[in-house]
Amino acid sequence: MKKIACLFFSLFVCVFFCFPQKIGILKGPSGIPSAYLMENFSDNAEYEVFSGANFLLPKLIKGEVEIGFLPPNVAAKVYNVNKGAVVMAAVCGNGMVSLVTKDSSIKKLKDLKGKEIFVAGQGATPDFMFRYILKQNKIKFDGTKNSVQLSYSVPNAELAPSLILGKIQYAVVPEPFATVACEKDKNILRAVDFQKEFFELSGIENFPMTVIAVNAKFAKSNPEKVKKFLEEYKNASEWTLKNPKEAGLLVEKFQLGLNAQIVEKAIPKCAFVFETGNQAKNGIEKLLSVFMEFEPASVGGKLPDGGFYKKKKKSFCFFCCVSLFSLEIFFTGDRFTFDSSFS
Repeated sequence: MKKIACLFFSLFVCVFFCFPQKIGILKGPSGIPSAYLMENFSDNAEYEVFSGANFLLPKLIKGEVEIGFLPPNVAAKVYNVNKGAVVMAAVCGNGMVSLVTKDSSIKKLKDLKGKEIFVAGQGATPDFMFRYILKQNKIKFDGTKNSVQLSYSVPNAELAPSLILGKIQYAVVPEPFATVACEKDKNILRAVDFQKEFFELSGIENFPMTVIAVNAKFAKSNPEKVKKFLEEYKNASEWTLKNPKEAGLLVEKFQLGLNAQIVEKAIPKCAFVFETGNQAKNGIEKLLSVFMEFEPASVGGKLPDGGFYKKKKKSFCFFCCVSLFSLEIFFTGDRFTFDSSFS
């Protein structure tokens, strides 16, 4: 009877305490390596796909999603404003933003005066990057005559199709959407390279554009699950870079908004990285410092403190150890007693 009781206790521990992770996937750059996760890291994970970070964010704050992907400034703002609700675990994507258009007359930023520019994701990195570059070049975007007119009315994933169909003339988009537009219509050009413009203004060559953000309560109580996810995502990112064709097929399989051929061509331009610790912190602080000078509210009024950057911690899983111990008893037939002073 003791053997049976121990076995049932082990099963109880595994079922009750090994809840699946709830992971939010975005249709966009970070969604490409995520397709590999959805194919190969699914035994203890539940995935929910979102069309934009603005839809994912409320669930991440509430803990309805435990791990997700956010622009660095959005993650920092949530940390500062919502009492440390999320922490940053890794940088998974660097800058890869372009202004795309069929208008071959656009040679420099000043040529955009008086034009309506559709921007991917209000408040996201491409938006702030574009406004920062315009301001530093003394180009107005305040709605006055001859100023650049900014519009956020078209969802991120629909910008490229809208440009191809001629519904809009100018769009600021990250990869893979720039590649989608250029591949579908050879008349569409990358008129402005944001990485080049930003480097000339700030001296920062590569800037983080996407981070893996974790619900703070989940990170604190489940360090091993977070560590495992980060290991799996790193593997997924490396595999994706080495296998663009196969990665494209997986993105299409999981209906992440892109077809396989476009993904294959976009991957070399997507700037996938995986950075943790001080390397990630230094890059994020450089970027956020620029945002602080330009618009403090975009990061929550201050740079986030050290608690924003998730640190690796050694953890001890009591219930897993008890489970293994009871299984050992079941198979070896050893007897044991509990000290009543322990209960």
